[in-house]
Amino acid sequence: MKRKDFLRNSLLGAAGLGLSSNLGATPAKKEKSTYDKLMEPVGFNHLPNKEIKTMKTVLHKADSRGHANHGWLNSHHTFSFANYYNPDRVHFGVLRVLNDDVVAPGRGFGRHPHDNMEIVSIPLSGALEHKDSMDNTAVIKAGDVQVMSAGTGVFHSEYNQSKDEEVRFLQIWMFPRAKGVEPRYDQITVKNQGAKNQLQQVLSPNPNDDGVWVHQDAWFHIGDLESGFCDTYSPKKPGNGVYAFVLEGEVNIAGQDLSKRDGFGIWDTDEFEITASKNAKVLLMDVPMNLN
Repeated sequence: MKRKDFLRNSLLGAAGLGLSSNLGATPAKKEKSTYDKLMEPVGFNHLPNKEIKTMKTVLHKADSRGHANHGWLNSHHTFSFANYYNPDRVHFGVLRVLNDDVVAPGRGFGRHPHDNMEIVSIPLSGALEHKDSMDNTAVIKAGDVQVMSAGTGVFHSEYNQSKDEEVRFLQIWMFPRAKGVEPRYDQITVKNQGAKNQLQQVLSPNPNDDGVWVHQDAWFHIGDLESGFCDTYSPKKPGNGVYAFVLEGEVNIAGQDLSKRDGFGIWDTDEFEITASKNAKVLLMDVPMNLN
């Protein structure tokens, strides 16, 4: 796809600055769905090689990410999004969006539509207020994890609840296992917050498992690791890869040194080692590498 076509068709993360008072309205028919817009540029990159089983990796240093500063929103894009397009950085398997967002006090994303996406928000600091057309109103803070299965279609808005402090959060989108599911919303407060040297599960495909659940064979873990911590991680399902995102500190994963906000993808392996070089906090996203 040509860059100009991508820019024309991309779904802007800042879609709609005005918050409508009619959040309960039925979503209007859209010209093109969220799923289709985000699938268009997806190609060969970071898909498994069925013939070769040697471990593959991809490194995305923090300073190589896309960047957009709109004043009220300062966002770094690990993968192509909005006005940032890099044909080699469109997705990692079903992981399509990983935005590191900072929203100014009292500002936010106005009412806008999504469909057929698994949308995960992880606050890092501050408080984020959510409203949607399913009549959900909620506030999430650091230590919470939120998921919205957009399914057949939903409108929502996200605002910084504070008039004085910034809110920082990760915005993560995955292609779902199946399209056309009933929209749903959920959030949790992570158990055992402050626990050290554990890879704590915060998302899975199973409603009865720890964390929120999604319509995808994906597992997310967050670890608050002390210097010297060492453990081995195995993908939860054959054919899955793991994308690691360093929130704080320094770690070594599968022999690669990583610092704050670096991203590192690993696939075609049964296990890999994680070592904390310094005190660190890391998010592991264990996701299918096949898109169908």
